[in-house]
Amino acid sequence: MGIAIIAFIIALIGGIPIAFVMGITGVFHISQMGNPAFFSVITQRIFSGMDIVGLTCIPFFIVAGEVMNASGVTSKLLDFTRSLIGHFKGSLAYATVFIAMILSAILGSANAVASILCSIMIPEMKKDNYPEEFSGALIASSGILGPVIPPSVTFVYFSVLSNVSVNALFMGGIIPGLLLAIGFSTVIFFAVKKFDLPVGDAFNPKTLAKSFITALPALLVPFIIVGGIMLGIFTPTESGAVAVLAALLAGIFYKKFKLSMLPAIFIRSAITTGGIFLIIGFGNVIGWSMAMDKIPQAISAAILGFTTSKTLIILIMLAMLVLIGCLMEAFSAMLLFTPVMLPIATAIGMDPIHFGIVFCIMLTIALVTPPVGMVLFVTSNISKISLHKLSRAVFPFVAVALVITLIIAFVPGLVLWIPHLLKIV
Repeated sequence: MGIAIIAFIIALIGGIPIAFVMGITGVFHISQMGNPAFFSVITQRIFSGMDIVGLTCIPFFIVAGEVMNASGVTSKLLDFTRSLIGHFKGSLAYATVFIAMILSAILGSANAVASILCSIMIPEMKKDNYPEEFSGALIASSGILGPVIPPSVTFVYFSVLSNVSVNALFMGGIIPGLLLAIGFSTVIFFAVKKFDLPVGDAFNPKTLAKSFITALPALLVPFIIVGGIMLGIFTPTESGAVAVLAALLAGIFYKKFKLSMLPAIFIRSAITTGGIFLIIGFGNVIGWSMAMDKIPQAISAAILGFTTSKTLIILIMLAMLVLIGCLMEAFSAMLLFTPVMLPIATAIGMDPIHFGIVFCIMLTIALVTPPVGMVLFVTSNISKISLHKLSRAVFPFVAVALVITLIIAFVPGLVLWIPHLLKIV
């Protein structure tokens, strides 16, 4: 495994796309295992990794995000939020978190939420003289809510890898998602004083009523999707299709969407989906080779042999996830470390749903941590804000998210209460 690790580090530092980094590492590892017959399995493992019915919801959520971006939904949500809380200092910042929650319940993706917020919120914050690094860091961090508030692409993939109920994961993510939103709002509260953020428009009941009616179609979409999943009306894949339909109907209602936009939307969505599935496919090669070499069992035995303290083992796993998240893309990290950490979690008595939520949130937080923070790159590219500035400004949001995740890790009821209430566990 040593040569494979060296190959992984060199490929990663060399800037090779993460999908191919995973493939190269897998090939080097297979070459070390000393069985030439294993090379004939590579192509099969690539395609079997992608050929999973549970993953079919991913392209739907990506298309929904593209349609939402083109349909003007976010601007209507912004108008409603400003009329509701505009009279508070820093109202635009609080509005960003609120809108991120709504978008998260439709799109299920951090990159989609952050890219849409960038296109709408950055110009508005510039008008009100918000510090650009704070604006960018807030938007990138709000993107974290995308894979936590259901429906979530990340939870879908963890479910595929672990055989844990995806509906239970969706419902288990509701309270953690709300806690993260409250945590980010707390950071905003202190930033209001630090940066002397401006007050928005004065409160006007007539304006509020008008903006609410206009925004109602967009506000109803997440309730339809999440409610449909909670009541068992939709499967995750069907909820993705409903998200696309809802985004299309909202775009038509707001008269911003045109059918001529569809070809470009489908092309962009296909490229994004292809990138994700390449990571999954090539990652399945190294995942298979590690399983054949019994590496997950060796790591599990080493940790459980070091200590039997549940508290200490949870802290070790969280520390490992922080380090892993700083170096690896979330999907590839999930593929490699789900078979390593899930057996450890179950061995110390953690509920698989509870572990899955904590595991996914930790890797989601990594999306805004350097050097591989994908959402930071997306936010920087769209907003034209320096990546260096974003990396520094995002620290308070990351710190709060880590503290909240630590609390969630030791208070399983925060995850399991709703699934138990709905009797889906």
